[in-house]
Amino acid sequence: MNKIVRIALLLSILVLGILLNIKFQGRTADAQELSESAWVTGLVIDEQDQPVDGTEVKLLAGSDNTVLAETITQDDGHYSLGLTNPIPGRSEIQFDRAHFKNTHITLERSDIDKLRSGETVTLPEITLQRRISPAFWIATLVFAVVLVLIAASVLHNTLAALVGAALIFLVSYLGGAISENLYIFNFDIAMNYIDWNVIFLVMGMMVVIAVIEKTGIFQWMSYIAYRVSGGRIWLLLLILMLITGIASAFLDNVTTMLLMTPISVQISLSLGINPLALLIPEVMASNVVGVSTLVGTPTNVLIGSYAGISFNDFLVNLTPGVLMAFAGLVIYSLLIFRGEFAKAKNESPMLMKRLAERGQITKPGELKKAGWVGAGMLILFIAGERIHLLPSVTALIGATALMVWIKPNIEEMIEAVDWTTLVFFMSLFIVVGAIQEVGLISLIAQVIGDLVGNSLILTMLTVVWLSAILSMLVANIPFTAAMLPVVGFLSASVPGANSKVLFYCLSVGSAMGGNGSLIGSSANMVTAGIADGAGYPISYAYFLKKGVPALLITVGLATIWLLFHYL
Repeated sequence: MNKIVRIALLLSILVLGILLNIKFQGRTADAQELSESAWVTGLVIDEQDQPVDGTEVKLLAGSDNTVLAETITQDDGHYSLGLTNPIPGRSEIQFDRAHFKNTHITLERSDIDKLRSGETVTLPEITLQRRISPAFWIATLVFAVVLVLIAASVLHNTLAALVGAALIFLVSYLGGAISENLYIFNFDIAMNYIDWNVIFLVMGMMVVIAVIEKTGIFQWMSYIAYRVSGGRIWLLLLILMLITGIASAFLDNVTTMLLMTPISVQISLSLGINPLALLIPEVMASNVVGVSTLVGTPTNVLIGSYAGISFNDFLVNLTPGVLMAFAGLVIYSLLIFRGEFAKAKNESPMLMKRLAERGQITKPGELKKAGWVGAGMLILFIAGERIHLLPSVTALIGATALMVWIKPNIEEMIEAVDWTTLVFFMSLFIVVGAIQEVGLISLIAQVIGDLVGNSLILTMLTVVWLSAILSMLVANIPFTAAMLPVVGFLSASVPGANSKVLFYCLSVGSAMGGNGSLIGSSANMVTAGIADGAGYPISYAYFLKKGVPALLITVGLATIWLLFHYL
């Protein structure tokens, strides 16, 4: 009996051992398929080698394509797909992004084995192919319509941009509900295309300018300019162009011309000459000299924010070329208006008295405080890059400090902000973002890239002169906004262009190219409006006649400097 019991006990232990061994092996097998630390990583790019964000990355398994894990690519195109589910023997990764062709890759057996053992698998770069859908043509058409509305002055610039943004959203939401081929982007994605650094930089500078212009400093400078010139028209023109240019390097050129135009009209009429002989050289000087700083032109604000170019970078790399262009512009202006200047009367005591009365510093205390704050802002603009201080933050700090120190009427300061301009920028960013989203910008970049090849000189000349010529036909702000990603692609693909030289080329071409036609820059249109109110309208043909030679001279001289400086 004892023998039987011992045999039964032995058999029981043997069976139990077999069962435990089977169970242990089963758990081991399960462990291979349930690897909590397994990751699939990689990079998604487009055909121009630019990262593609927002791409849906999914691990699919089985004949029914069960989704085992999913994620989206980051701003730099990278993704990390964490796997916690059992990994079957046959799996594939799907990459899905609006306006791109759907892409699948099947995981290799070796990759699956690595994942089952908890290792990380890094896949090769995935290049997504663009898909031309009805949304592409709709976004392109809307962008073209906005440009036409702005160029033809059918609608106010801001209203034209708002119409474009509204149409983009209308098609995306209503059309996208009918067919995915009509979807462009949603509101959240559109907000990502708005450059908030630009918005807050412009807003802060507007507040600072609102305080400065109430002190009478510009009227005083005009009085000094006339007194120093002694009635000599050539010297007066030079001084007025210098004042306008220097002011435009630190204030936006639209505000500068708003302040200078009425004063110049008064001086011209008192001297007996056509006001356009002073106004046109002044506005051209504003467009040229403003290129030398980050805040000098709206186009530089866009370029600096997109490319990470600091105030100091603009100052160092473009000022010599700007001075060359300015000298050429002065000589050209003296030559083409010499007949008008010959009509000028001698120094007018009446004008001197009138300018002296108006040329008073009305708020010296506020001007002194504004001077200290302005000096501090200039230091931060120049040195702020070392501590990664954005220009928009500097502008907001300066505006806030000035208001706290001076304590102006806050409602007046809020009203002084040109909200129309800010809404224009935001709406324009959305419209340009739409054509970037659907792939038009990539297509343009590819065409230009194929034309210039690997030649840095040819690329520089193409960007400068294409920007200058097109800025005659299209307002330079929307044109620059559309060109930024194109220049970004060229900077990454053309050998030697990673020094941001192409962005400086875009700055020169778009701003100085604005001198070519009446609609080339906002400052041109503002000046024309004030001159028209004074009874001296500036026609498109008249400005074109005076502006095209100025464009060729200034852009040509600045281009020589860029080639010399970088090559």
